[in-house]
Amino acid sequence: MTITLKTLSCTSLILLSAVLHAADFTDSSNAILTPPAPVTPRINGPNVFGVRPHSPFLYTIPATGNRPMEFSVENLPSGLAVDAASGQINGSIKQRGEYQVVLRAKNAVGTNEKKFRIVVSETIALTPPMGWNSWNCWAESVDQQKVLRSAKAMVSSGLINHGWTYMNIDDTWQGKRTGENYALQANEKFPGLKGMCAELHAMGLKAGIYSSPWITSYGLRPGESSTNPYGAWSQAMSNKQHQVFGKYSFAKADAHQWADWGIDYLKYDWAPMDVAHAAEMSRALRDSGRDIIFSLSNTAEFEQAKDWQRWGNCWRTTCDIRDKWSSPGEFWQYGVSEIGFSQDRWATYAGPGHWNDPDMLVVGYVGWGESLHPSSLTPDEQYAHFTLWCMLAAPLILGCDLERLDAFTISLLSNDEVIAVNQDALGKEATRVATVGSVDVYLKPLEDGSKALGFFNRDSTEQQINFDKLKFIGCSTGQHVRDLWQQKDLADIKNVETDKLTMVIHGHGVQLYKLTPIKNQ
Repeated sequence: MTITLKTLSCTSLILLSAVLHAADFTDSSNAILTPPAPVTPRINGPNVFGVRPHSPFLYTIPATGNRPMEFSVENLPSGLAVDAASGQINGSIKQRGEYQVVLRAKNAVGTNEKKFRIVVSETIALTPPMGWNSWNCWAESVDQQKVLRSAKAMVSSGLINHGWTYMNIDDTWQGKRTGENYALQANEKFPGLKGMCAELHAMGLKAGIYSSPWITSYGLRPGESSTNPYGAWSQAMSNKQHQVFGKYSFAKADAHQWADWGIDYLKYDWAPMDVAHAAEMSRALRDSGRDIIFSLSNTAEFEQAKDWQRWGNCWRTTCDIRDKWSSPGEFWQYGVSEIGFSQDRWATYAGPGHWNDPDMLVVGYVGWGESLHPSSLTPDEQYAHFTLWCMLAAPLILGCDLERLDAFTISLLSNDEVIAVNQDALGKEATRVATVGSVDVYLKPLEDGSKALGFFNRDSTEQQINFDKLKFIGCSTGQHVRDLWQQKDLADIKNVETDKLTMVIHGHGVQLYKLTPIKNQ
């Protein structure tokens, strides 16, 4: 296997596809837990959205149900308008403040509404970003048409109706610096980035891009700095000037160029990450006139957690993930279990606008180039992987080929009750609160006063447990219990002193429950 410098970097993974290629996959249909969405309208997604004053506003109301569907918004603030057919809300808001609105959807068989808050302030990314990144399927072969095809698959698969939003280009899009401010332009693979962004926005999606503060990126393309004031760069320079900083920075020029194109997300990739370059790009993005999510990558130092929280919207807490449950001894790649179960110390730094990032989701078809393979994770391991990332309030970024999504992967990524745990407006990251044999128990407080409780079997063999620590984890009264993966209510816990949660958990599998206090008990 050939390992490129970029492959050795700590970059992200995973996404999905919309066209079913069941013959390409091991049949996982018997492992599907998520019930089909109802034909009546159901508005999904978070209940809050943040935007800065005067910034371009784009929010697509995520809703399942039969189409055509008609959308409307009650109390929409001045400056915004909703498209009744697509559910896209566009415009800009001048005045800071919190606006309480009601989202509505109607089709031939029913109606649905949802309370929603629009918060106009300096803080964006009030819930973890959800989307896709090109590296884990296309790597250096990414181009404009592949991104647009992936975007169309994001829509046709229905994932857009569950809140999946960002379509992010990774490394190797970079061309030369030209123009008055020597802003970096795209190469021949992306002949019209501004037009591409406009196409993505018209679909109700958002656009992301990649860069590095080094002279040369991991993929041996121009970065944000140079040894000369004109940003001159050639392929011959790349090996000599790789992973070093140049005297001249183009962060401000490039941030304004990205804003002009319509970019909504930046992955900024270098290691070791340093505060000075993170702060420089953060300020440049803020001054660009557009809300651009700032994702710092990779392998953030824990000792500087407050700095990453100050300057970034999300930051990679780890090196690169791979589609393995465990990969001990491989310094440049880690499995799901090594990464996912080692995040507790970061928890206090997560919250609205600022998220710990344990790297991308490794589900679906992945492979870092043209030769892709189904995720090496078993169905149970994929449930545990996705559940843990939702509990950790992590960015949910796919890296798979969205045109090759099978029914299992779509069901995995479209369970709105599980996604709601990730998108909860309280923004608390789950932590481990108990261990029962080989089962780790994670607790995540939710905005409505309920709790998400995840039971993760670290062993490869099936475990049956009777969990009797409900009072210990903060349940003072009886609890309604809901199985979030199967979206069904279970028997109430009426007495937290004596009643138990009894469950069977497959090897490397998970059970996820929502506990809601019983009123007037």
